[in-house]
Amino acid sequence: MRLCNFIVRDAIIPSLAAPGPSAPAPQGDARDAATVRAVKETVIREMVGALHAAGHFRATDVDEIVRAVLRREDLGTTGIGRHIAIPHSRHPAADRLIGTLALSRDGLPFDSLDGEPVYVFILLVSPQDRPGDHLRALEAVVRTMRNDDFVRQLRACQTREEIWALLESAAPGW
Repeated sequence: MRLCNFIVRDAIIPSLAAPGPSAPAPQGDARDAATVRAVKETVIREMVGALHAAGHFRATDVDEIVRAVLRREDLGTTGIGRHIAIPHSRHPAADRLIGTLALSRDGLPFDSLDGEPVYVFILLVSPQDRPGDHLRALEAVVRTMRNDDFVRQLRACQTREEIWALLESAAPGW
């Protein structure tokens, strides 16, 4: 499976508007944890909003999808390390596996496993009755993002078109 099979071209965000400090929150500080939570919600809302704007979710579903992704975050961070996060959830509003990709130029705190800021976000939403598709997409994202050269090229992209061209050129699981 290739990322361009489920990433929605018109929902790609080359530079997130989501504000936030570029340093990770210190462990145990409730105020900083609240800041990280607010950054997560802002990033996820912007990405789900991009999918809505591209015609893939009704406006009435946006808040519930955001809440579903945040509930998944509450189970354990999707900041997998190496400056990458893969927020995801299954939701009845999705009629098929769908996703978007967003870049942060300065990096955002996302409670990443390695404590580092996140620059690359890939959001996935899939139907509740298609867990296999969801898992295959997660595997494709992780496999592709393991390639340091690909991630470096991705972070250098400035436009939606550059990002899409890179996604299309990437071999499955690069």
